Amino acid sequence: MKAITIKEFGGPEVLEWTEVEDPAPAAGEVVIDVAATALNRADVMQRWGLYPLAPGTSPYPGLEASGRISAIGEGVTGWRIGDEVCALLTGGGYAQKVAVPAGQLLPVPKGVSLIEAAALPEATATVWSNLAMTARLEHGETLLVHGGAGGIGTAAIQIAKALGARVVTTVGSPEKAARARELGADVTVDYRTEDFTDHGPYDVILDVIGGEYLQRNVHSLAPDGRLVIIGLQNGLEAPLNLAELVFKRASVHGTTLRTRPAADKAEIISEVREWVWPMIEDGSVELVVDRTLPLADAAEAHRLMEAGRHIGKIILVND
Repeated sequence: MKAITIKEFGGPEVLEWTEVEDPAPAAGEVVIDVAATALNRADVMQRWGLYPLAPGTSPYPGLEASGRISAIGEGVTGWRIGDEVCALLTGGGYAQKVAVPAGQLLPVPKGVSLIEAAALPEATATVWSNLAMTARLEHGETLLVHGGAGGIGTAAIQIAKALGARVVTTVGSPEKAARARELGADVTVDYRTEDFTDHGPYDVILDVIGGEYLQRNVHSLAPDGRLVIIGLQNGLEAPLNLAELVFKRASVHGTTLRTRPAADKAEIISEVREWVWPMIEDGSVELVVDRTLPLADAAEAHRLMEAGRHIGKIILVND
C-alpha cells in the first residue's frame, strides 16, 4: 500500500506519498481500506516533531478515517468484511489501509457519505469526552469555545447547543463569526479586537490555545467553573493566580484523546454512538467541511491548515 510518511521533521514539504508495508489485524482489530481521512492539529504537531508517539503507534499521521472493513482479527464480533465504517485512530489514517481496535469503530451515520464520515470521529469524540464526560456541561450553562471555526470548534458549538447550553466562541474574522452564528453560537468574539473575559462568566471553557490564555480563562470562570485544556497552540507554560482558582472552587482539566488507553477510547466511542450519532442523523449537528483534497496532496492540506483560513474540516480522499 501507499501512505504519507514523514521523512524528517519540518514543514509540509517533508510529507511523502510512498510505498509501505500493509497492516495486518491483531487480535481485537480490523483493517480498513481507507476511503478518506481528515486533518487535525495533532498531525501538524507530529510533522514538526512536537508530538512524540507512544511505542507501537503507527508512524503515519492521521487520527481518523473512513472506509470499508477488509480484514478482521481474532475475537472481533459485530462487524463484517465490507462494512462501511469510520474510526478513531491513534495514527495511520494517511494511508490506503489502517488497522484499528474494533472498539474504536463507528457505523457511518445516516445521511452522511462515506467520504464525509472521515471527518467525524476525532472531533465528535474530543468534544463529547471533554464537554459531557469531563466537564459535565449542563442545560442552561454558558460555554466558551476557543477557535469556534475549526473542526473541534464547529462541532463543540453544535453539540453544546444540542445539550441546551448558551455558547460564546472566539473567532478570527467576520466570515468565521458569521458561520459560527449559523451553527448556533449565541455570541462571537473577535480575539483580534475584543477580550473574551468581557463576555463571561463561563461555566465551562474548552481551550485549544493554552499558553497565555490560562490566566484569563480562569479569571473569566464562574463559581464552580470548569476549564478543559485540549490544545497548546500558544505555548506550554503560563502564570496562574491560584487564589482565583481556589475561591471560585474552579477546576482545570488537561486532557488528550490520542494517548488514552484503548478501553477508554472504546467507552468514549460507545457514548458518541449513543448520544452524538442521533444528533447528526436528525440534523441537530451538521458536519462542516472546508474542502476535500487527494491524500497524495497532504502537504498542500497542511499548508492550508497552518494558514488558518479554513472553516471546519479538511478531508483527504484516497483516489
